[in-house]
Amino acid sequence: MPDQTNSLLSRLTKAPPVADTRRAKAQLADFVKRVREEPEAKILSGPLESGLFRDLLLALADHSPFLWQLVVNDPARMARLAFEPPEETHRAIIESQSGLFRELRSGAITRDEAVRAFRRNRNAHALLVALADIGGLWSTEEVTQALSDFADASVAGGVNLVLTETADLGRIKLQNPDSPGEGSGFTVLALGKHGAGELNYSSDIDLVIFFDPEATALKDPYEAATVYTRIAQQLAKLLQERTADGYVHRVDYRLRPDPGSTPTAVSLASAYVYYETVGQNWERAALIKARPVAGDLALGENFLNELRPFIWRKYFDFASIADVHAMKRQIHAVRGHDQIAVAGHDIKLGRGGIREIEFFVQTQQLVFGGRRPNLRGRRTLDMLKSLHVEGWITDKARDELSDAYRFLRTIEHRLQMVADEQTQRLPSDEEQLKRFAKFCGYPTLKAFSKALTDQAKIVQGHYALLFEEGPELASDVGSLVFTGTTDDPETLATLRRLGFHEPERVAETVRGWHFGRRPAIQSARAREVLTELTPALLSALGGTADPDGALAALDRAFGRMPAAVELLTILQSHDRLRLLFADLLGTAPRLADTVAQSPHVLDALIDPAFGTPTTDDETIEEQVRQLIGPPRDFEDFLDRVRDATRQMRFVTGARLLSDVLSPAQAGEAYAAIARAVIRASFDEVRRAFEAEHGTVPGSRIAILGLGRLGSRELTAGSDLDLVVIYDFDEDMRDSNGPRSLDAVVYYTRLTQRLVSALTVPTRRGLLYEVDLRLRPQGGKGPVASQFKGFVNYQKTEADLWEHMALTRARVLAGDEDFGAQVSQAVKDILTSKRDPKKVFEEVRAMRELIAQEKGDSDPWDMKLARGGLTDLDFLAQGLVLSYGNAHPSLVGLSTEGGFAKAQAAGLLPEDDARTLIDAHKLLNDVFQWQRLTIEGKFDAEAVLPVILKRLATVAGLPSAKVLLEYLDETRRYVREAYDKV
Repeated sequence: MPDQTNSLLSRLTKAPPVADTRRAKAQLADFVKRVREEPEAKILSGPLESGLFRDLLLALADHSPFLWQLVVNDPARMARLAFEPPEETHRAIIESQSGLFRELRSGAITRDEAVRAFRRNRNAHALLVALADIGGLWSTEEVTQALSDFADASVAGGVNLVLTETADLGRIKLQNPDSPGEGSGFTVLALGKHGAGELNYSSDIDLVIFFDPEATALKDPYEAATVYTRIAQQLAKLLQERTADGYVHRVDYRLRPDPGSTPTAVSLASAYVYYETVGQNWERAALIKARPVAGDLALGENFLNELRPFIWRKYFDFASIADVHAMKRQIHAVRGHDQIAVAGHDIKLGRGGIREIEFFVQTQQLVFGGRRPNLRGRRTLDMLKSLHVEGWITDKARDELSDAYRFLRTIEHRLQMVADEQTQRLPSDEEQLKRFAKFCGYPTLKAFSKALTDQAKIVQGHYALLFEEGPELASDVGSLVFTGTTDDPETLATLRRLGFHEPERVAETVRGWHFGRRPAIQSARAREVLTELTPALLSALGGTADPDGALAALDRAFGRMPAAVELLTILQSHDRLRLLFADLLGTAPRLADTVAQSPHVLDALIDPAFGTPTTDDETIEEQVRQLIGPPRDFEDFLDRVRDATRQMRFVTGARLLSDVLSPAQAGEAYAAIARAVIRASFDEVRRAFEAEHGTVPGSRIAILGLGRLGSRELTAGSDLDLVVIYDFDEDMRDSNGPRSLDAVVYYTRLTQRLVSALTVPTRRGLLYEVDLRLRPQGGKGPVASQFKGFVNYQKTEADLWEHMALTRARVLAGDEDFGAQVSQAVKDILTSKRDPKKVFEEVRAMRELIAQEKGDSDPWDMKLARGGLTDLDFLAQGLVLSYGNAHPSLVGLSTEGGFAKAQAAGLLPEDDARTLIDAHKLLNDVFQWQRLTIEGKFDAEAVLPVILKRLATVAGLPSAKVLLEYLDETRRYVREAYDKV
């Protein structure tokens, strides 16, 4: 038995009561059996028989699935934690976490082992802190400091690891490999509770990353944004990617300057300009807690020193009180927390919650800290003491708010310990609430409720003394008067504050609406809604990257709409839709046009399913058919299918815009929508056609998708490449309906009807453009091909480019058995034996021909520019045709999947395959966004600068200029790999 002096086990002072004793004892009994079977854990047998340690484990089994899983997963670890002093264990875990990069560099562990160790350290630390907290060993301050120490070690260890890997790749040069952050030009600041050293149990960590482009660590200063942004992205991935061992921390980079339009790493120069010109009071409040935690710490300290005049104003800053209080009231207005209720109460954002204590402290720091350096600390409890010492609050306020803060933070930790979730909301269900009250150490729900409401009322009382109740939110915007014919000076000032650069033009546009210059808003009801909506609408537009451009786009939309009252009413009712529509106007005019045509498409964005998308063919087909519903007749079907398609494509675009879908997933979703529309249209066309002409006995049909439709990479503006194949018995050529047709004529006309259904404009607009030119003999051949003729043509007459097109073929609709037969025939054609040298000569010739006909010099053309998507697709297709005979598994893969398979088969070097895959992902992502935002040719000279900035952000880069340089570099690598093959 080891010496238990000062061990965790010997210092336990309490354990929460158990709610379900029988279940908890059964779980503990199972654990005891495991303990007895494991030599390293046997030492726990005695303490598990009786006493506080046993009671504590019973409580964990009863109240926290997360903690109990950590206990039972590793009994030996539990034994180590129990018999060591918790402070020593804490220090050992911290040292391990921050030093893993050294083990990796020395070769003692692999990259995968380091990733696993990061997560296992987190699990051990989470269990240690919970035991020390619940067992009464550590105070609230010690718990939050321990959690913050671990986050510091994780971020510092992660940054050092990623910097070391980046140096190994030759992208940077480290001054001191044993301390990679020194002189790296890359600094990480922790904000929020992490920065303050008061992190909660299952919190995100708020990080902001800045870099010095002049840093000597860089090989090339022009690469600074690219290199440092990649390091930031790799850090986030290392910490938050979930594996079998869990995760380390969820990382939130959104507190950086202008997160919607800046990369994850921001240059120091940009940051200074931002904070000096547009920095807001809430950002000052956030920076109070800022602390360098990783990378170049000296750089971080210097940055914060330079920002001191922004954070700490020289004169008492009473305007901050109103501003911060407006933020607080907005939280209440949005979340409806007007009363203190226990069930479902949010202990952070609700009345009398943690946020009120933090605002109470931070606001006074902002107001008085410029003249009182003692008020510039980061920790809430320390600053309550300082506010009292400086004479700004009473000793009663200090003591009561400190006690309330400790109480609420403890409840917050218990909530998060249940399932390792970042939640601050108490259970709404009474039974769950009773259980939770016991986990917090209270014998009854009544006792817990009284303790909570007493503390919340105390907080609310002190908070109310500091803040007088402000005006209604509607007037927070400021003066917005658009009556008369001259500009109101206060209105122009308000518009400038909202973010508009040309307030006079904005005022004239809005006055024009009220003057009825747009027919869509001439009705009395439309103008009435518009008058009420204008402040909120201008606020939403002001929050976009280009408020003036967004307003101009809205004005153009009003000009095209027959009536705007439906759109205005929807926007009036839903804040979220207002903000999203404003974003569409600024950055995705194509989607905004869809809204102008059909305002009801916005309804889908407030459906809870918006945040849980699917790209599955079957599920999307079900959704499309549900939206179409039962049509009255064929004309009604044509209208309904256009409405359904518009809505589904709009939702996909909005999901891409909102980062709910990645660009690749959006391509799959667009392709699934097209497939569903083709299948539904074919069913309807076939039904009507057979009523007129009957069927050809024993005949069969299959509809193939080629191009981006076949490879599931469709964009918002893609045509549909289709090939129709049919088969019939020569002895039964005639259809058996009222108006009999020969089989060839029958399938020709059926195909024409299908194409017409997909392309004809109706009063509901267009559906798709359809291209049949990839069929045998192109435009000269029949629109539908007989199966044996198709196979014979492909085997004896087809050019190689036609086989290249077939590499993307996919059966979408028709008769299932026949579709399988056609798929097999296509595979047989693709896996025919060919001379690779000859194949690649023809591929190159085809590429040169396209370059001559269509050009290849536009750097913003993701497809046709040299080294672009066309080269990548041709290369992948050439590999399939050259080696499909020996490696049939190459057939039917996406371009990126084809490169990966070719590398696995030894047909591509690993470096080349990785280059090609990364290049395809980048170019395809940018191409998807281009098609989402702009209809037709993407002319970089004509599009709004904000759209170019958005494309750069998609690629994780700071500007369109840097993006263009990066695209050129990427395409150069592709050309090198292309030339090799």
